[in-house]
Amino acid sequence: MNAHVSGLAVTPVKGTRVRAVARIELGVNGARGDRAFYVIDAGGRMQNGKQLGELQAIVADHDSERGRLRLDFPDGTRAEDTLDYGDPVETRFFSRTMTARPLAGPWSEALSAFVGRPVRIVAPDAPAVDRGSRAGASIISRGSLQRLAEEARIDAVDGRRFRMLVEIDGIGAHEEDGWIGRRVRIGEALVAARGNVGRCLVTSRDPETGEVTLPTLDLLGSYRRAVNSTEPLPFGIYAEVIEPGPVRVGDPVAVED
Repeated sequence: MNAHVSGLAVTPVKGTRVRAVARIELGVNGARGDRAFYVIDAGGRMQNGKQLGELQAIVADHDSERGRLRLDFPDGTRAEDTLDYGDPVETRFFSRTMTARPLAGPWSEALSAFVGRPVRIVAPDAPAVDRGSRAGASIISRGSLQRLAEEARIDAVDGRRFRMLVEIDGIGAHEEDGWIGRRVRIGEALVAARGNVGRCLVTSRDPETGEVTLPTLDLLGSYRRAVNSTEPLPFGIYAEVIEPGPVRVGDPVAVED
């Protein structure tokens, strides 16, 4: 089987449930519209599924052409309106200070009620990519997911647990690790693989409820702890986008050097 894109997953609000899409426009800062917003606490610190696992129960949809954002909550309620922005505030995005604009509308109030604490949704003035511009794309293989399922003695592991942008089929388990330091053509885009993605507690959460349902860190530690990698407990890789372009499910994937 030739290597090809078997899945693409995005969400407009960081931490909320990732959704499968058939196509993305991959740019230097990731897929267009992906993680366009993030959640902050009362102190301005970014919150994701590690602190607020229940975010994964929320489905977000962003219509950039109409300038609208919708949040669908598991109880059937919805917060939706045209985007409007407040005055810029300083936020803490991992170890970086970032300026962002709070959304003026129903979303933060609805989200605060849902998680049981004051939070706000903000739009950063600059792209908020976890590892910066060297990590515009994240990649996991279906073979790696199956290898983890075997370790867990279950039929399959839902790839959404790992919140990766691109899933690839047609290669062996963890074969993507060997791409680090090489260039890879994915659809019409060209990326340079830069490092391993180390894993944290978020991956143990169910991708639809946010509840801890699989001991992913223990499982990865049982057979990946000693792997020579750029980050501990590696599972998947990140890559810098060298040539932007569209990527579609079914597109070929090939190492170019």
